Amino acid sequence: MTRTDEKVRYLPESKVAYPTPVSAASGVENVLRILEGRWKLVIVFHLFGGKVLRFSDLERAIPAISQKMLIQQLRQMEADGIVRRIVHHQVPPKVEYRLTDWGQSLCPALDALLQWAASRGQFEDAPLSGNA
Repeated sequence: MTRTDEKVRYLPESKVAYPTPVSAASGVENVLRILEGRWKLVIVFHLFGGKVLRFSDLERAIPAISQKMLIQQLRQMEADGIVRRIVHHQVPPKVEYRLTDWGQSLCPALDALLQWAASRGQFEDAPLSGNA
């Protein structure tokens, strides 16, 4: 007879130790609050790799987003410390966005999430904007 602990594969230990499942769930809720919104992760993907994009570049890169929604999402991300807004005082006005170091550190986590989704096989060619 095979032992149960040999049949069951346990998940690897987390690097962050949470004292209780409730505190772990609270941490997940906080992360989801920061990243909630249809467009935030799409914006983050366009800024990965140290890219600095003007507002108009982001508008062109994500054609399905309205200008108002892009402004709202960028402001929330700036307030949460994910995005840095750079204003160049000139005429015409020039505003650029880039990820903070903390925002850039999302890359491995989002890569892991994409690999997790791709392992099921049905999300490999799915469009980011939802417009197929």
